[in-house]
Amino acid sequence: MIPSIHKRGSETIGLIRYLYGPGTKEEHTDPHLVAAFDPLTPDPGRDPNATYQQLERLLDQPVNALPKSRRPAKHVWHISVRASPEDPILSDEDWAAIARRTVAATGIAPEGDEQACRWAAVRHADDHIHIIATLVRDDGRRPRLHNEARRAQAEARRIEADYNLRRVTPGDGTAAKRPTRATVHKAERLGQEAASQELLREHVRRALAGAADEVEFFDRLAAEGVRIDKRIAPSGDVLGYKVAIVGDRNKEQEPVWYAGSTLAPDLSLPRIRNRFTAVTDTDTQPTPLDRSGASAPARARYTAAVAADSARAAFASGDDTTAAAQLVGVGEVLDALAQTAAGPSRSELREAAWHFERATRSHIRAKDEEMYALRRAARQIVHSGTALGRGPDSTATALILDVMILAVIAAARWHAARGHAQQAQAAQQAADHLRTAYQAAAAEPLAALHAWGERLPVPNRQRHTTTVRTALPHLADRLQAEPGWDSLVMVLDQAEQAGYDTAALLAKAAAQRELGTADSASDVLIWRLHHLGYTTPPPRRPRSQPNPAPKATPVTGAAARQETVRPHRR
Repeated sequence: MIPSIHKRGSETIGLIRYLYGPGTKEEHTDPHLVAAFDPLTPDPGRDPNATYQQLERLLDQPVNALPKSRRPAKHVWHISVRASPEDPILSDEDWAAIARRTVAATGIAPEGDEQACRWAAVRHADDHIHIIATLVRDDGRRPRLHNEARRAQAEARRIEADYNLRRVTPGDGTAAKRPTRATVHKAERLGQEAASQELLREHVRRALAGAADEVEFFDRLAAEGVRIDKRIAPSGDVLGYKVAIVGDRNKEQEPVWYAGSTLAPDLSLPRIRNRFTAVTDTDTQPTPLDRSGASAPARARYTAAVAADSARAAFASGDDTTAAAQLVGVGEVLDALAQTAAGPSRSELREAAWHFERATRSHIRAKDEEMYALRRAARQIVHSGTALGRGPDSTATALILDVMILAVIAAARWHAARGHAQQAQAAQQAADHLRTAYQAAAAEPLAALHAWGERLPVPNRQRHTTTVRTALPHLADRLQAEPGWDSLVMVLDQAEQAGYDTAALLAKAAAQRELGTADSASDVLIWRLHHLGYTTPPPRRPRSQPNPAPKATPVTGAAARQETVRPHRR
């Protein structure tokens, strides 16, 4: 059950007309009163003799009794309470009880308070009610509405338990504000894919991903086609900013502006500045191994995989301030990947980034310097350009997505362990979209790798089979029986040609994380070998093979790699 407090208004009659009217799309059916401060309150929906004006005068009576100088400018309070789609249809009596509990919990009409504010609850659909109240009590005082939104949410959780309704994940006050129904309808009229504030939040996050400073941030935001209005101090310093969607105007034909802090709590200019560091020039940042033969997008993704793997480990370290910073960095890498992806994975990455945005915020203060490695990786991804989705780019993309899935799952577990239910759920949803994106990225190089593995000379295959049985005797039979066996053998052959001790490398890969729950242990090992081949230099010089494999790129070395893996369960 979701209670939503709307903006306060100044005209009671206007809201009454909306509640009893047909709705913007004729969606209001049988509008009628289910409860009110007084059982004798007239109901214009069911009583043909009752009028909107009668209801208005009754609700506004305490307001009008005050001298005009003491009347509040915005005296109309409005909340909607909506059941989940899977909940049973509640009766009018149930909704009446829910309305009374809601006005009591929020401070509009505390239980037993005969001088409380006047209110009325209107039902015009099966799944929700609207409550209208006027913010002057019968004794002429104002109601105490401190934290009424949080108190309404807490009461909704109790109502869900009492009526056996779907339990909505509780929040912690760090979520971005939901768009109002009016802004959603306006977006539909304008042909926008989402409400303006949601689009702007996505634009701001894309511009922020890896930005070195606020100059670059504002330049990239302008390049997104967003209107920007900066608040400038007399000294010339920028104090804040607000943004607007081109074409979104109010009744006065002025742009509808949103301050960064209203888009999300962490998008105010002071909070954004906390992310910036002087050391973000990716040209001066070393990569773990020389990848001069790979494309720029591939090199950027290899570097990001190292940073994301470190973030995954940080979530289990016990240092919450470091973990909170890594969440922000992971979010920026996802934003960077979403805007530079190509092909079918692009939309899934955008969804993953949209969901994980909620997981980046909590009340735990982030140790800002801990996010810099991920921010540098995001910057390199953005500046390297679009990954073409084939060849080395698809291999590198599949690798970073493989690591990001693990990092995002680790983030979900970190949030869950601390009771951050909304963030944990958002991270799990992001992981689902990442899995789909990963499958799309891995398909093309997987086909090539599998074909090469099938064509390896018999002596090579026998040698690698012996290596697997020596290094992983408890897994050898399972690995040979899996469809990914040929691909694993091929990766081992490439590693051997690059100069690795394949037995030692394979043992190290198997020891990183457990393999028992994997759908395909061979597929998991392929990516671990791939990752190790990028971060670990070969201990000896490559030796020539008497029967070379079909032309392919080694697991390490200057040329771009072509290996990949089938999707596997984490």
